[in-house]
Amino acid sequence: MHVAPVGGTAVQDHVALAEIELCGELIIAASAAGGDRLSLESIDQVLKVAEEREDVPGAPRSGAQ
Repeated sequence: MHVAPVGGTAVQDHVALAEIELCGELIIAASAAGGDRLSLESIDQVLKVAEEREDVPGAPRSGAQ
């Protein structure tokens, strides 16, 4: 029988952890929506999409067409 050694051998995937956190935020927002589907705007707000775009040079600003 093989048992994982004790003492800090866990590997952390920071991208996976960030995705799990975002999924959790979406689940919380969806449960607070009261049975209705979240709009695309609500999803973008939960995921802070506009903030991410503002940090990228040359990216379109929110509301810009």
